Amino acid sequence: MCRWLAYSGSPVSLEDLLFKPTNSLVVQSKHSRLGAETTNGDGFGVGWYSAQPNPGVFRSTEPAWNDRNLRELSVHARSGRVFAHIRASTGTAVQQSNCHPFRHDRWLWMHNGLIRDFPAVKRDLALAVEPGLFPDIEGSTDSEVFFYLALTFGLEQDQPAAVASAVGFIEDVGRRHGIENPIQMTVATTNGDTTWAFRYSSEGVSRSLFRSTDISTLQAHFPDNVLLQGLSEDARLVVSEPLGDLQGAWEEVPESTCLVVHGGEADFLAFSPTAA
Repeated sequence: MCRWLAYSGSPVSLEDLLFKPTNSLVVQSKHSRLGAETTNGDGFGVGWYSAQPNPGVFRSTEPAWNDRNLRELSVHARSGRVFAHIRASTGTAVQQSNCHPFRHDRWLWMHNGLIRDFPAVKRDLALAVEPGLFPDIEGSTDSEVFFYLALTFGLEQDQPAAVASAVGFIEDVGRRHGIENPIQMTVATTNGDTTWAFRYSSEGVSRSLFRSTDISTLQAHFPDNVLLQGLSEDARLVVSEPLGDLQGAWEEVPESTCLVVHGGEADFLAFSPTAA
């Protein structure tokens, strides 16, 4: 499927996030430990916030391990909020418009998983997108349609409720088409101020998701770790799989959970689909 990370905290270079960790996202693009596939080479994307009103996005169909532009950009770009995603296609084309993260105004969105039998339900799902949003869908993935359904159901006002309604709608449509387990997902979305991360699947066996534990505690335990010492105490990471093997650095996000990261606070909320 895919692998992703969401970072918030003091500004860091993209290189520190994407290349330097032992099990960095670039390493995972060839050698994922916990993904449904070992290789995630169907493109990648990075989204980050700066002084501009909307986030920047860089996406490529090259494998992350083989893109010289990503290496060059990552050395120079710094941000206090970063989304990064490596893609393993579940059937849709390898093209830039299908690479995550997806952007709408200040919002970023990325997804690991799939809407099962998407060609069978695509028309019903796409027609439910609010007409004013529909022209902004650029690619052909289930993930982007999912994003625009969440926007349709109020993502900009109430994030957990909007995603719950979108998932409820996807499951309803899928089951009406005879699909037993319509959705598998870990999702992250942000408006540049707060990050919401979701772990859920119709079958209750979802793809892996972890969050970093308290940075100040880790800094005290590992004073020689240069990467850790450069982070602020409110730095937080949400990842598909741990970026390294530091003991106590990672906590698994429970099944059927919404994780809300705002500043140094990280709160768990129970998550379940609702009728759209």
